[in-house]
Amino acid sequence: MDLSRLFKKAPTGPAELRADGKVRLPPGQYLTKKWPVLSYESTPRFDPATYRFRVWGTVENPFELSWDELQALPRTTLTADFHCVTTWSRYDNAWEGVAIRDIIARAKPTDATQYVVAHSWTGYTTNMPYADFNDDDVMVVFNHDGQPIEPDHGGPVRLIVPKLYAYKSAKWLNGLEFLSADHPGFWEVRGYHNHADPWLEERYW
Repeated sequence: MDLSRLFKKAPTGPAELRADGKVRLPPGQYLTKKWPVLSYESTPRFDPATYRFRVWGTVENPFELSWDELQALPRTTLTADFHCVTTWSRYDNAWEGVAIRDIIARAKPTDATQYVVAHSWTGYTTNMPYADFNDDDVMVVFNHDGQPIEPDHGGPVRLIVPKLYAYKSAKWLNGLEFLSADHPGFWEVRGYHNHADPWLEERYW
């Protein structure tokens, strides 16, 4: 599958540096203050009465939470940049939600855990190494820039993994599956890169 036509050439922005010394804008990206809406699927309806957030797989403590139980978990905030595989980036997104390490602490992944698959109630999935997932900047988020996340952007709950292209930040999140072996997700089996590091331009296979 040739996906090259999906990725337009774009100018890079100013060579602003991050705290770790890396150029802040990944190669091939352009900077925008907008938040474009890009979804393969139609935006689904959300029913808080039937919603369940499930965690399972290679964990000692699989669990399931209702919407109210998920909302009752301790909240944290994060400001992070956001990089879409279609070449736009947006700086300083303010997220609010649950730190993924709080979820991990509750689930207690076993030593066999090497990968995580994020699940959406639409059926969408995306995979990533556990080493990328288990980090301070990964969150289950409900608010963006001080407002509830709009449905078109994955609200009312989505995953955020800022270090990877945004298709790894699953919209409409309702589950996390911990695995001992890799299991490529929706876009990954359709030609998008399995890892998706923006600084290496890992856009597609």
